[in-house]
Amino acid sequence: MKGQVQPKGRIEVSPNAIASLVHQAVTSSYGIVGTVPKNLATGIADVLSGGAHRGVVVQVRDGKIIIHLYVVVEYGTRIAAVARSAMNVVKYTVEKCLGIPVAEVNVHVEKIRISDMC
Repeated sequence: MKGQVQPKGRIEVSPNAIASLVHQAVTSSYGIVGTVPKNLATGIADVLSGGAHRGVVVQVRDGKIIIHLYVVVEYGTRIAAVARSAMNVVKYTVEKCLGIPVAEVNVHVEKIRISDMC
């Protein structure tokens, strides 16, 4: 068709780049106070890679994104509501920024932070 520009290459976004975007989105979500490494092996990999997105695991399968979040939730918040909100924020942010569908966002609550109670 006349007037349309045909692409001359492709754009790839690495899972690490997606994880950085996800980490920013999830840590700005209400009730989430941080993320933690999935396990010791992941934690070592995070230290070696700079740990910019520890606690976030991103997989890309068949053009869809699957995200696992390992989070710390603030004590006194409704865990289900916080997790649901984090899922929605992450899904919206990734799809808006990348235009790639997010198939799953799985939230794993690893810790609960208890602030000063006095």
